[in-house]
Amino acid sequence: MFSLSLQVKLILSFVLVIFIPVVLFSWYTLNEESAKTMKELMKNNENVLEVEKINIENNIELMGWTAQLALSNREMNKYLQIQQTQDAAYVLHIKKVVVNSFQYFLYNNPRIANVRLFTDNLHVNEIWPVILQESRIQDKSWHDGVMRNSGMPWWEIQGDVGLTGLPSEPSSDEPFMTYLQEYKFPDNATHNGILEISMTVSNFFSRTFSAVQDTNSQLIIVARDGQLFSLKDSPVFGQHGAEELMNSVKLTSNADRQTVRFKVNGQSYLALQSYIPSIDVHLVNMVSLADTMKDINHSRVRYIVLISLLAAFLVLLSYSMQAMILRRLKALRESMQQVRSGNFNVELPAINGTDEVGELGYHYRRLILKINELIQEQAARQAAGKEAELRALKNQIDSHFLYNTLENVKALAEIEEQYLISDIMTSLGSMMRYSMEWNRDHVMLSDEIQQVENYVSIMNIRYDGRLDLRLSIAPECLKQESLKMSLQPTVENAIKHGMRRMHSSDGKLLLTISAAMRDQACVIEITDSGCGIPEEKVGLLNRMLRMEESAYQHARQSFVRKDNQDSNGIGLRNVDQRLVMSYGVEYGIRIESAEGSYTRVIMTLPYRVMGGGADIYD
Repeated sequence: MFSLSLQVKLILSFVLVIFIPVVLFSWYTLNEESAKTMKELMKNNENVLEVEKINIENNIELMGWTAQLALSNREMNKYLQIQQTQDAAYVLHIKKVVVNSFQYFLYNNPRIANVRLFTDNLHVNEIWPVILQESRIQDKSWHDGVMRNSGMPWWEIQGDVGLTGLPSEPSSDEPFMTYLQEYKFPDNATHNGILEISMTVSNFFSRTFSAVQDTNSQLIIVARDGQLFSLKDSPVFGQHGAEELMNSVKLTSNADRQTVRFKVNGQSYLALQSYIPSIDVHLVNMVSLADTMKDINHSRVRYIVLISLLAAFLVLLSYSMQAMILRRLKALRESMQQVRSGNFNVELPAINGTDEVGELGYHYRRLILKINELIQEQAARQAAGKEAELRALKNQIDSHFLYNTLENVKALAEIEEQYLISDIMTSLGSMMRYSMEWNRDHVMLSDEIQQVENYVSIMNIRYDGRLDLRLSIAPECLKQESLKMSLQPTVENAIKHGMRRMHSSDGKLLLTISAAMRDQACVIEITDSGCGIPEEKVGLLNRMLRMEESAYQHARQSFVRKDNQDSNGIGLRNVDQRLVMSYGVEYGIRIESAEGSYTRVIMTLPYRVMGGGADIYD
């Protein structure tokens, strides 16, 4: 990328910023449209499945109602239950009065094809086509199933319901859905016969065999024995038959709707199935996705063509516009090349305009003029610089002069046997050397402790020895890395406030400094035995440590007015900010206090050991 020209980079960035999002948006939109199309397709075919199920439920109800009507006819039941052979007159009476009226009443619905009562009562004479002997159907495959069902309805799809030996028996090439039910004598224990109600499958499954069909979907009926019933000339079966397609569908006995998508020889299909337990039949809506996928592919091609044309147009437009913009930049580049070779008297290009390029040309011209001015000033500045160096050498104060002076005062004090003054000079000299020799920001904790000891020694002169410093430093913390001059401001703050509100009987202030390891951190605690701080003020002080500057200044003024003090934790805030900048927000200081008892400042540092001039991080 760095070797490409700016114009090429701009075009590539244009493509990345505009073209790629357009492609991604188009891809997302196309997928959404495809998903929407598939969702609508599934919804429509689910509706077809539900409509057919409603038709089936209506036909089940119709045939069940017809069965109840047939078995509730008293004259018919009386005739089927006779215990002796009747004369011809009685049989003709049954034929004329009972069977004809029975037949007329039951056949008022044209969807019912047959209503037949098969009886094993040998005293009953057959009255075609309603009353027949059960021996005519005992060889049927479904007979044993009806008998095992003990009076409950049994549904069977039969290819032919005709019976041999009957006159004028209607023949049909169309299968029938038959309702079969055993009926018994009044004792409800003795078998009397079997009721059969038939309806053609085209009437029972009206949506499946409807002449008006969607060319992309077709319902398939799967019987108990696995036999398939459907419109064989449906366009869905144009390339693959129903049997071949059903081999890819695993039937389930779940009454909920199941959906499966599969391919056969590259052709996509969608199968929606539903099991109807009442008639033990699977209803499958087989949907061909050929037209749908073709439409989706056409949409995809249209999107690709449109995006390609748009990309080509945008690239040409971008190239033309950038060529006009970069023409002025090329003039600037040629001028800069001459300046680089050392020619500061180059003729500056006339680049006009108020845009960024025009502004760049204006500042470039000012830059060349400024460079020429600086070249002229540099010669005079070099002479003045030599003179300034000599003055600086003469006026420089050597810090060693101060150390030597303190050492001389210490020696004189010892000669005069003023040992207190000698000790003060020793502590003061150590403090000055420690604070003035600032070679690095981090020191060992032991160095900070030594500085505090020197400071307390000097402060004890002021307070007549009333300061009692006690140390409890764990050995592993002696070489702990610490920020230089982080402990002394904290101790100074403790002495200042602790001595101001002294409450001990002996007038002494006990200062305790402890350091220990806690969870991969070094925790340093500085505790004084002063009067402590009220709880609400402790909370305010802790919040002030991390406040924004404006909020801190406001809180500081409020704190000074309420407490009537000239100090408000500035030193502690500075130390906390240094610790946060050096180690992170999880480290720093925190204040604890019990009014009338103590005040404790807790400083938390990451455990880092210094040794040999290099840091060792644990």
